[in-house]
Amino acid sequence: MADPKGFLKVTERELPARRPVPVRILDWKEVYEPGDKAVLTRQAGRCMDCGVPFCHQGCPLGNLIPEWNDLTWKGEGRAAIDRLHATNNFPEFTGRLCPAPCESACVLGINQPAVTIKQVEVSIIDEAMANGWVEPKLPTRLTGKTVAVVGSGPAGLAAAQQLTRAGHTVAVYERDDRIGGLLRYGIPDFKMEKQHLEARLTQMREEGTRFRAGVTIGEDITWDELRQRYDAVVVATGATVPRDLPIPGRDLAGVHFAMDYLVESNRAVAGDDVPGQITADGKHVVVIGGGDTGADCIGTAHRQGALSVTNLAIGRRPGDARPDHQPWPTHPTVFEVSSAHEEGGERRFLASTVEFLRDDRGHVRALRVAETEYVDGGRRPKAGTEHEIPADLVLIAMGFTGPERDALEQQLGTRFTDRGVVERGDRYETSDPGVFVAGDAGRGQSLIVWAIAEGRAAAAHVDEYLMGETFLPAPVRPTDVGMHV
Repeated sequence: MADPKGFLKVTERELPARRPVPVRILDWKEVYEPGDKAVLTRQAGRCMDCGVPFCHQGCPLGNLIPEWNDLTWKGEGRAAIDRLHATNNFPEFTGRLCPAPCESACVLGINQPAVTIKQVEVSIIDEAMANGWVEPKLPTRLTGKTVAVVGSGPAGLAAAQQLTRAGHTVAVYERDDRIGGLLRYGIPDFKMEKQHLEARLTQMREEGTRFRAGVTIGEDITWDELRQRYDAVVVATGATVPRDLPIPGRDLAGVHFAMDYLVESNRAVAGDDVPGQITADGKHVVVIGGGDTGADCIGTAHRQGALSVTNLAIGRRPGDARPDHQPWPTHPTVFEVSSAHEEGGERRFLASTVEFLRDDRGHVRALRVAETEYVDGGRRPKAGTEHEIPADLVLIAMGFTGPERDALEQQLGTRFTDRGVVERGDRYETSDPGVFVAGDAGRGQSLIVWAIAEGRAAAAHVDEYLMGETFLPAPVRPTDVGMHV
């Protein structure tokens, strides 16, 4: 185990400092300062190597957390990355973007601040990348079987890498002009710079995975044609249909879905020319939705030079401590201050938007907002509490309802559930034999760590479908909900 007395000697969490706000909002680089090796060693040494390490259950990937904490404490970085890669294809993504349900399940967290698992994880992969320890893993043999993976987000990439390493010929199709899906165009660089994605894609290309960007399945190639060309197909298109806010004034200029805004910003940061870009420069910005996507919009607006940023959440402000109905080791809903919130702006809770107000040019000028009241198990705007909030740009960040379904239904006859996601069985297979689904397309909007876990699991079942047996790990079942969502 790590330091046997580590959790007794070091009782506080220590995280890398964030760069000063006035400095970091001037660029798009990641917000954290480089971690101190001594601090990381101390934090890894707090891991108790519990008899029952609940962090394993907290992590959908089943990461071997006590093992690589111990190796980090001992300074054995090469061995640590091997143990980390045993369960996680992309720790550089989860170490930066995952909300760390493993830390919520940390046994030390019962009476002390949890081990900084996420920070140790990202330090392991960053050290490995810097030292050239992340090398291509070529298959020992080729099976002659072909697989198409549709979607190049975390689920699609995980499935593709596993299947390539199993010896299959894998092609990843992406409708955008660059590979990466949500990782490429949904995540701002201040949360994850794209060099980390590029490094992993380079590894995958050297392993043999083929990438086909700029191809829309259902239009450029029909789903039925794709199925006929390949021995198996993995649908990993994500849950990309945004939840709308159908209230008066929704069609006004200046009211946009959050992802439209973030995609254009990411393209501009990548150096692309984006004609008519949606920008917050010199505007009063209102972001509707209190989740991660809303926070990404807030941080982006600050960097673009917004005059003001207001974040509206329809529900109550979460508490500062774990609520009684979400006991350890569940992942609790607590009030959090992300790096974007720290940078400025106003957060309002119990705020129900009832109307977008227009100016004489047909552009949004303000929101009419009321206090949210809870009645008979539901929520509604409270009469008599309406007031206006000035707005030149409104971003709707209320989550996603599911995958785009028309082409799949019409061309393959794919069935969908009442929740609007692709119907699948216990082996990730859809109603069409040989067609599998992984990630948000079959699960609904969820976490990046779940996407990677499902991509790995779906790959195992695809391999078994093609070969009759598999040696690939399948960390989760499609029906797993666990205590993380």
